[in-house]
Amino acid sequence: MVSVIIVAYAREDYINKCLASVVSQSYPRIETLVVDNSLNPKIREIIRDAYPDVRLFVQDKNIFYGAALNIGIRHSRGDYILCLNDDVALDKFFIEKALKGFSICENVGMVSGKILRPDRATIDSAGLFLSLWCAPRERGYGSRDAGAFDKEGFIFGVNGAVAFYRRKTLDAIRDNDNYFDTDLSMFYEDLDIAWRAQNAGWRCYYVPEALAIHTRGASWRPSHTARRFASLYLNDNLHTQLIKNRYLAIIKNISLLGLVGRLPFILFHDLLIWLYIVVFKPRLIKLFFYNAAILKKAVQKRFSVGKNG
Repeated sequence: MVSVIIVAYAREDYINKCLASVVSQSYPRIETLVVDNSLNPKIREIIRDAYPDVRLFVQDKNIFYGAALNIGIRHSRGDYILCLNDDVALDKFFIEKALKGFSICENVGMVSGKILRPDRATIDSAGLFLSLWCAPRERGYGSRDAGAFDKEGFIFGVNGAVAFYRRKTLDAIRDNDNYFDTDLSMFYEDLDIAWRAQNAGWRCYYVPEALAIHTRGASWRPSHTARRFASLYLNDNLHTQLIKNRYLAIIKNISLLGLVGRLPFILFHDLLIWLYIVVFKPRLIKLFFYNAAILKKAVQKRFSVGKNG
């Protein structure tokens, strides 16, 4: 069985399209769970009236993506877990085709399909890679779908908007009762879980025939902006989370050898980032250090159990 877990946050039309694409899947053995972070009664009405078989978990506040997925995973029963943003719509054969990726070998714990933008001609993600400066890099991001990413193969991780996992993988890397790290709250949760899985010996496979449509950032990104880089359109709190979460992912996951090899790139990248902040957004410095306690806790946790790479 495949458990599809959707986190509802944005508009009613998004969750309706997302659920419609799930219930029309060619693969028959699916259970669907929605964790509602929206605080929007209309979304709950749509789900209860139009999709009575969906298991609905209503939150009284926005608990963010990772924490919401943890609730869904804990209540799910499938051997495979497909985590979706509500601004995603799946091709009818997505699950059927993506499942073939798990059969490549037993240690494939993550599968990515080809994720397109709403125009169906632009790639949103053809899989996740780890950059030299330890940030997530989306293959094909913003490029035309002209065949460059039509070959299947191993990649680093899956984009969090359409993230397909083997349950055994999630169970193997969970921290107590949490699969996704709730300290990340927003941003980098997909990189963190992919990095943890890779460190534990699991692999990720890309299946280009499994197609999905993603309206990137529909839940929080300003609709009027075409700016590519998040730092140019995020508000101060979200920008601070973006910076903090990268450091948190590095602290938790990088090996000593990996740190040595990537350190020059990390330092150069961070020099540019902090120069930009000092000149254009100095108010972020105070916000960042307000969040520094989470980073301190992560350092203490890692080295207190001897995880030194």
